[in-house]
Amino acid sequence: MALAAKGVPPHRIAREVEMIVAEWLREPDADPSDAKTWLDELREQIVVGVADAEEQVSYVDPGEAAAVKQAGLTLAALQASRDAVERASESL
Repeated sequence: MALAAKGVPPHRIAREVEMIVAEWLREPDADPSDAKTWLDELREQIVVGVADAEEQVSYVDPGEAAAVKQAGLTLAALQASRDAVERASESL
C-alpha cells in the first residue's frame, strides 16, 4: 500500500510481492505446504482489499481527475498484488 500511495506502477508492485515471497521460500526452514497455506490466507485478505477498493472507486467524483487517478492506481496495485500472490501459490 505504501508503494501504491507513491504512485508506483502495478507491475512493479507485483514484482515486489514476488520478491518477498521468493525470500520467504528461500528460508532454510521453509515448508512449501505451510507457505501455500499462508499465501492462500494472504490472497483472501487482498481479495477483500480489492473489493473494498472497487467500492471506493465507485464513490470517487468523476470530476476530480486526481482522485480518480489515485483510486485507479490503488485498485490496480491491489489487483497486481493479488495476482502475484495467486501465481506464487499456484507455483507451490
